Amino acid sequence: MIASFVNQFSTLGAYPALALAVVSGLAVVVGAVETCRREPLPVGAGRGLLAVMSLLLVAGFLLICWFHYRIYTDLPLELPPRIAAWINQQLGAMNAGAAYGLPLYQPAAPPRYAIPVWIENEKYYFWFLCYTVLAWRTVVHCRHHRLRGVLTVFAGVQNLIMYFFANPFHDPLPRFLAEIGPWFAGQMGPMAQAGAFMKLYPRMIFYYNASYMWLHPPLLFFSYACITVTFLTCVFMLVRRDSEIETLGYRTAKAGYFMLTLGMLMGYPWALQAWGPNWWWDPKICSSIMMWAIYSTYLHTRLYANKRVMWHATSYLGILCYLAMLFTFITSFYFPGEHTFQ
Repeated sequence: MIASFVNQFSTLGAYPALALAVVSGLAVVVGAVETCRREPLPVGAGRGLLAVMSLLLVAGFLLICWFHYRIYTDLPLELPPRIAAWINQQLGAMNAGAAYGLPLYQPAAPPRYAIPVWIENEKYYFWFLCYTVLAWRTVVHCRHHRLRGVLTVFAGVQNLIMYFFANPFHDPLPRFLAEIGPWFAGQMGPMAQAGAFMKLYPRMIFYYNASYMWLHPPLLFFSYACITVTFLTCVFMLVRRDSEIETLGYRTAKAGYFMLTLGMLMGYPWALQAWGPNWWWDPKICSSIMMWAIYSTYLHTRLYANKRVMWHATSYLGILCYLAMLFTFITSFYFPGEHTFQ
């Protein structure tokens, strides 16, 4: 049952993913040419490629939504009545001494996975979707052809990296499917099934089905996209003093800062529920606070950008904020903690 719609999803997703890779390759070439030329290419060149990439990404994202809907409808955690009664006894005992209890098992409505559409490799897809759409919007309002070219190159490179190294259609949700695979294999005895349920159910409630998963990660990924645009404008600010470029970067930074702050605040109550009081020392949380502090400093120094030496100081802080964002994301791979990708 699982294999059938997983294969269907991979087959359908291969077409927009391949088209996206082709268009992204063209975007890298066109963007690089526009960056190196003294005279701009026709305005619609990079803008059109970014628009096509955005449409392909949206089409693939809708397919990902369909895939998650199938998981919700087709993969309930169903238990036999006798095991369900024993499970409810265990859950009742656990809830008696817990700050956040687990809902009791309802035989008429078995728990289902309502998984957000930005986990595992899908998070890169959503992140780069946000950046591509944001880059398209920036290019529409930007008259500096070299900046338009660099924005286009970045979008193409990001999407190519995703296609070759983190394609959500090539191997959909491998960790999640490996986690639930034994349950749906249908070869468990009663006690093994009860034990598996007690492992799967808390993770379903506090991670996959957590309401904060629909708010906390997407806000952060959108802020990452904004930070990338601000980073590129800050690089150009070091090369050329242009108030229009600086204004583009600042407007994007304000939106990104709001999303980053809101996303971090949204994660606080979720961390208390899922991890308890030890959430504070998670490496990614500490690095996120560092990134937020640098971001705050950039926005404050921007108020004095027209004063002596502050123009370049603001630019360096915008670049440093992007590097801090990369470091924050990398901590999930190399530093042990609650956010570590296993």
